[in-house]
Amino acid sequence: MVKLIVGKEGKGKTKHLLDKVNEEIKTASGNIVFLDRSSKHMFELNNKVRLVDVSEYDFADISEFVGFIYGILSSDHDIQQIYIDGIIKITKVDKAGFADLVNKLDTVSNTFKFDMIISASIDESELDDETKKKVIISL
Repeated sequence: MVKLIVGKEGKGKTKHLLDKVNEEIKTASGNIVFLDRSSKHMFELNNKVRLVDVSEYDFADISEFVGFIYGILSSDHDIQQIYIDGIIKITKVDKAGFADLVNKLDTVSNTFKFDMIISASIDESELDDETKKKVIISL
């Protein structure tokens, strides 16, 4: 299941994401992966969380990013959660394509039975009704 943390840039979405991942790792029975555009949050994450700096990868479209997620899943069958900070900047998706991206990631997470918690610099008012249902924090 995909869960979203949304709000305009600079509202504190990353802080909420970091707090959530560090709380979840305390009781996790599986592995947790954190995707970020840099490694600057490395020391803010519990050392049991696998940080992946995606700045080394240049995703041309949504399909390439979804393929990247499949690659992570194929290398670790014990993934319980994947956190993604700044999905719009990582995937370069426009706001019109955001719902499509969320739907594709939701299909992947439901198929492989893990949760994705994603932060996105988009205002909740810009989301369609179906995507709004996935919002857990709106800033």
